[in-house]
Amino acid sequence: MSESRNKKKGTLVWRWAWRELFHGQLWPVVAALALIIACVFALSALAGRIESVLTQQGRSMLAADLVLRSNQPLTEQTLANFETLDVEVSDQTRFGTMAFSQDNMQLISVKAVESNYPLRGNLELQADTTMHDSVKPGELWLEERLFTLLDVQVGDSVDVGDVSLQVSGLIVSEPELSFNPFSQMPAAMMHQSDVAAAGVVRPGSRVNYRYFFSGDNSELDAVKAVYPVAEGQRWIDENTGDRTGDMLDRSRGYLSLTVVLVIIMAAATLLLTCQHYVDSRTQTLAMVKSLGAQRSWVRRWLGRQLVMLMLMATVLGLSFGAALEYLLRLPLADVLPSPLPSYGLLPWFLGPLVALLVALPALGIPLIRLIDAPALSVLQSQGAVKARKSPWSWLLASVPILALVAWSYDNRLLWLVLAALVVMLSLLAGIGVMVLRFAQKRVTQPAFKLALSRITRNPASSGAQLGALATSFMLLSIIWLLRTDLLEDWQQTLPPDAPNVFALNIAKSELDDYVGRLDANNLERSEAYPIIRGRLVANNGNRYADMEPNREERDEALRRELNFTWRDELPTHNALLEGTWPTKGGVSVESGIAERLGLRMGDELTFSVNSQEFIATINSVRDVEWRNMKPNFYFIFDPKLVESLPANWLVSFRLESEQSDIVNQLGRDYPTITLLDLRTMSGRIQVMLRQVSLSLSVLAGLAVVSGLLLLLTLLRITLSERQREIMLYRTLGASKKRINTTLWAEYGIMALVSGCMAVGGAELAMAALLKWGVELPVRLHPEVWLSLPMIAVGLVFMTVAWMLRGLLEPLKR
Repeated sequence: MSESRNKKKGTLVWRWAWRELFHGQLWPVVAALALIIACVFALSALAGRIESVLTQQGRSMLAADLVLRSNQPLTEQTLANFETLDVEVSDQTRFGTMAFSQDNMQLISVKAVESNYPLRGNLELQADTTMHDSVKPGELWLEERLFTLLDVQVGDSVDVGDVSLQVSGLIVSEPELSFNPFSQMPAAMMHQSDVAAAGVVRPGSRVNYRYFFSGDNSELDAVKAVYPVAEGQRWIDENTGDRTGDMLDRSRGYLSLTVVLVIIMAAATLLLTCQHYVDSRTQTLAMVKSLGAQRSWVRRWLGRQLVMLMLMATVLGLSFGAALEYLLRLPLADVLPSPLPSYGLLPWFLGPLVALLVALPALGIPLIRLIDAPALSVLQSQGAVKARKSPWSWLLASVPILALVAWSYDNRLLWLVLAALVVMLSLLAGIGVMVLRFAQKRVTQPAFKLALSRITRNPASSGAQLGALATSFMLLSIIWLLRTDLLEDWQQTLPPDAPNVFALNIAKSELDDYVGRLDANNLERSEAYPIIRGRLVANNGNRYADMEPNREERDEALRRELNFTWRDELPTHNALLEGTWPTKGGVSVESGIAERLGLRMGDELTFSVNSQEFIATINSVRDVEWRNMKPNFYFIFDPKLVESLPANWLVSFRLESEQSDIVNQLGRDYPTITLLDLRTMSGRIQVMLRQVSLSLSVLAGLAVVSGLLLLLTLLRITLSERQREIMLYRTLGASKKRINTTLWAEYGIMALVSGCMAVGGAELAMAALLKWGVELPVRLHPEVWLSLPMIAVGLVFMTVAWMLRGLLEPLKR
């Protein structure tokens, strides 16, 4: 009999818990938890795939997982040692030489590769209508311009040194894509086995050797351990080679920041909802306790509610997270690897785990207070009856904090955002209360005066509501503004009209005629820049070779020749940070290299050009945007210092895809000028930019939904708290019109004040994020000053209008 009674009790508990979940106050809790799970799932899965993109992109541009660059060939014994390891190896020889056709000759840059090249990325070679992906012995593949310069067709013979090779076709694209426009000649590819027969690589020749390796990370570490590099050699991987991952790096940072803000807003929704739920159910549970219900029964009732709540939130969150991850990566289909790597089991566990950590204090602490509510609360408010403080509250609050510290103790951006939110919430709350009190003394209209009196009656509560509203609007603004600033930065970095062709090695005697030809074809071009090759060798008399004897430990700019120029005017795409222009008797330094090498205004730098050394004093520092594909330089000299040195000239211009005939004609008319055509590369970057922009927009839209859920919860709670006051006002004789006007005035004032405060907070937060978070120029956002207060008032009014009818329902009776 007792067993049957216990079974009925258990069924009753489950039925009541189910009714509370669907007909009570807990649906926003399910929505907030599901949103947390969905965001964490989608972002963790997508972050793994973006990391794969960054790694694959870097390795594709290297044509391998690991590359050894050397100015000397490796010995047979060393190559044999590599072959004993479980890695794939391919070697390459690079050199410049003359190519001779039947009627013409041309200086070319040759890559001699093996048949398994590349180990990563794609090599596309076109022979008439067929495509190939490898080079075979006896073949010679040419860049498009070489067909014109050498006046050859597929099947013709071209002599490279002592060997005659058959022109096999066109180099369409290759993985080793270089962004350096200063050391390029028309390219050709031949097989490594033909180099010896050509006889062009001799002692003293300027040759570069590359050895490519493919394998997993442990195997690559073993390769490095077998062969420690010597002078003139360097290991290159995706982290040390030239990469174009900056855009994706910032995208990943934006994704991480957005998911943190979404979690914060969802956690606030949880906390507010649970607090309101506890307040609304305290007297109910107190009555149940007064009728004999035990604390254990209350725990079972609440525990079963939480189990159902977490299960529903987990199912909904994981389902929505999988769909969201698909939506986020859909615009990135062309840049994500194919087939897509599996994101594994981690996102399936990480989403519910993060939701659980957030829910522990947000749900646990209010529910502990509900469990501990004394039976006396049925007669008095719980504020009058002091509940016992549980030590479990402190433990629950510490769990997510400790987890956050362990997970991201070194994430500067995250802690910057959290600290800013705490400071902003306090400041906005205090400022809001002061503004409202100031207005209360000067308002005479009865409805507004009553509204301000109600708002300022409890400063702590009013400050919390204003701070929460303002912070919500501020977070929404930050997410959208940061997305907009990132996109604008990328658009300015590589605008649609960016130059995509570089003309190099222009002799002084050809410069005017060449530039005139570009102008005659109405091509948008840069100014012409003289180019001098040289090295930075000393600072204030201290030679870098003596300070850092190991060449590999020096900065990259100290290990190679640099491109110098001179100008009377500051380049229009550079910004002067220190000093003055022109650089009279001195040199202007790019800010990045100045910071890395510790260069300061007034330092005397020693340069070497053609084995001749000269000294220049730093008298200005410039900010240079290296990603904009415009001619940029570490050092720009006073013309009087270097204009007597022999120099070639550079000019960049823009060509559309249908203007290839102009490039070919320029190649025929100026055979000694090197043309570097980057149209394919810049087009790929533009496509990638658009795709990443779409993903950021999808995520920003999700964050807006999270913010609106928080706003809806805030307004729903504050409006429900007005129910008793409305009934009291009605009992005392207040008209429906007066109550209606007072409510609209109250929430209109709160919306306007919180919107204005959010503007200031968003500008301050954005300035900090742009400067120290994503390292972009700080700027004001005047569009927000007008739009955000209006949006805030509109959102609040729509919510109030939706809920006001239910509040005023008793007035119709």
